[in-house]
Amino acid sequence: MTEPGLRARKKQQTRDSISQQATLLFLERGFDKVTIAEVAAAADVAKMTVTNYFPRKEDLALDLGPVFVEQLARTVRERAPGESALAALRRAYLAAAAGRDQVVGFSGPAFAQLIADSPALVARLREFHEEREAALARALAAETAAAPTDIAPRVAAAQLAGVHRVLFDETVRRTLAGESDEDIAAALTGYIAEAFGALAPALDRYAVRPG
Repeated sequence: MTEPGLRARKKQQTRDSISQQATLLFLERGFDKVTIAEVAAAADVAKMTVTNYFPRKEDLALDLGPVFVEQLARTVRERAPGESALAALRRAYLAAAAGRDQVVGFSGPAFAQLIADSPALVARLREFHEEREAALARALAAETAAAPTDIAPRVAAAQLAGVHRVLFDETVRRTLAGESDEDIAAALTGYIAEAFGALAPALDRYAVRPG
């Protein structure tokens, strides 16, 4: 993989700095009480710079949104020969839970509470879930060469994304209840087996990558 150029690295550093400063302010004072101007001042950039990187204030807190939205589609596109979409997503979720990945909900109690306390952030997260399902449906349609009128990719995406949403919500619920990441990950292992197992009769042989 080609290393990013200096300009790209600087842009990413600026983006990361803005997001980090915003998160610190949000955790300290609450999402709704912090302005874009205050974030800009904390990050030592112009207000316009903040909005160029983050057109929506909610995305300052949920800065992993683009990764979240593409997560399932990318996993399907990168699945191994002979592996179904279901098997690839189950494998990836088990790895994410073992790695305490933020993208599947391991954000820590303070951040989880920040989101729960803000209707705007809750709404934005809901949008991300919907966008992720749509991205997965497009990937499944492409991988199975489905016709535009074929509803199967959308039905499969709704089921697979729905399982991910249930598991994500369970992780956040347990985090807010004060459970440790270790205990949550252990519980998730069983839930992942149960949730994906429930889909196996319908999807175990769907979107299998040719070997």
